Amino acid sequence: MAAPRNLVGDAGRLLRDEESAKEDDWSAGKKLKSERFPLTRWEFAAALGVFVVFSTGLICVYLTMPAAEYGKLKLPRTIADLRLLKDHLATYAKDYPAQFILGYCSTYIFMQTFMIPGTIFMSLLAGALFGVIRGLLLVVFNATAGASSCFFLSKLIGRPLVSWLWPEKLRFFQAEIAKRREKLLNYMLFLRITPTLPNLFINLASPIVDIPFHVFFLATFIGLIPASYITVRAGLALGELKSVKDLYDFKTLVVLFLIGSVIIFPTLLKRKRIYE
Repeated sequence: MAAPRNLVGDAGRLLRDEESAKEDDWSAGKKLKSERFPLTRWEFAAALGVFVVFSTGLICVYLTMPAAEYGKLKLPRTIADLRLLKDHLATYAKDYPAQFILGYCSTYIFMQTFMIPGTIFMSLLAGALFGVIRGLLLVVFNATAGASSCFFLSKLIGRPLVSWLWPEKLRFFQAEIAKRREKLLNYMLFLRITPTLPNLFINLASPIVDIPFHVFFLATFIGLIPASYITVRAGLALGELKSVKDLYDFKTLVVLFLIGSVIIFPTLLKRKRIYE
């Protein structure tokens, strides 16, 4: 009579194992779902609301501008596209300078805020249309304003998104910031001047690792000047430029790292004294 009891017991264990396996699969599926959608409904709604507000403002700006051949206007994705756009906009920018600058600034800040690729072409366009000095002022202003908007947007809903996209890089950044709290401006300037970390990541991660906004703003405004100067100046010779990659050759990168090294040197010197 022992055999039937054992069979019943084994069958019961099998059923429990199957139920346990189903629960594990459901939990794993739920975890995968949460990994795919890092934002909650409220966070997504907030991001969508901000996007709608900015988009409405941008549309209103365009509606107030003088008529143009909008069919020929599009965001450039290649140097060839940029040359065509420059030819179409040269006369328009000369005839309606104030309206054009307003539309240019609105577009640049919108792209920078919502991490839309292509701002490097906007910087080249500023050099081609306005020259080095005015183009540089325009690009630095827009890049700083757009990065600041991105900073506050990330402060609102960015933590789960950045933790999902770049978990390792975020931990590294947080550790580096913690080590350099006393000379934080120097370190942030170094990051802005050199291509050590992407500007997109810096904009999104800075509020998450508790970088004060005034430090972020100053580092962005000052630190973007060297790279912006290189890009704007290249816009003057747009016809000779073959690819965006030509902007940052080995020599240019060495110069940027030398400038960054001079700025971060006080931080390294202080750390050495502490260890001694």
